[in-house]
Amino acid sequence: MDSTEMKNIQWFPGHMAKTRRLIKANLSLVDAVVEILDARTPMSSSNPEMESLTAGKSRIVLLNKCDLADDRATQMWVNYYSKKGIAAVPLDCKSGKGLKNFLPTVKKKVLKELMEKRSAHGMNGAAIRLMIVGIPNVGKSSFINKMAGSKRTKVEDRPGVTRSKQWVKLENGVELLDMPGVLWPKFEDQNIAVRLAFTGAISDSILDIESLAMKLLSYLAEYYPDSLRERYKIDIEADDTGLVLLEKVGRKRGMMISGGEINTERAAITVLDEFRSGKLGRITLELPDKE
Repeated sequence: MDSTEMKNIQWFPGHMAKTRRLIKANLSLVDAVVEILDARTPMSSSNPEMESLTAGKSRIVLLNKCDLADDRATQMWVNYYSKKGIAAVPLDCKSGKGLKNFLPTVKKKVLKELMEKRSAHGMNGAAIRLMIVGIPNVGKSSFINKMAGSKRTKVEDRPGVTRSKQWVKLENGVELLDMPGVLWPKFEDQNIAVRLAFTGAISDSILDIESLAMKLLSYLAEYYPDSLRERYKIDIEADDTGLVLLEKVGRKRGMMISGGEINTERAAITVLDEFRSGKLGRITLELPDKE
């Protein structure tokens, strides 16, 4: 990460504490828990409390927004979760890519024993109930709407918007329990907080946008320099700081203000928006631990 100073990110709206209580209170109503992660930041977008909150229930991981992530990195994450005994399915909820693999994975892998037990007792028609969890802005509502084939839930782009739990019944005997997005009370690792901020999982209103963009540019210059060169037509030098890169972007895009200064705030907003929309290419912000 760039050495640019940036205040610590701590963000835990009150309704998120309520969500944690809701998860615990409703766990007995479902057969398995589906955690939706951002394929660009699988570890950072996975709530570290989720494992303890959902203890005793089968889990499946959905690597959403895989169309925005590096394919090779996504496969590394699928392998990582497989070694941990957790099924992981890459998908893109907006286009529907990979969605056809979801229910077969649930029925034939995650809940295989339960399905066999029900079949043996003549309970093939029993509903499969799944709790859908994930941090804000990771794509839970888009996933449910796509699975239901209609706008059953309100898609809200603003992270941290309060919504209560709701059941959505699918035509194939599957019921989804949608839980409001939940972050954790304190980010012990600020790199995690910054990666979440890059993707928009944390509200921009509490952040220093220019510092954030500088950090992102520094990361991209190190790991995806060709993406920066192609998108912004800039030269990248080994000693370029995040500020220098941001100024290069602003100058190239003609973002000037009176006195010949570069409008770095406007440039920062542009960089973050274009990264989040995939205009900088398919980028992953973290890889699994080597272990």
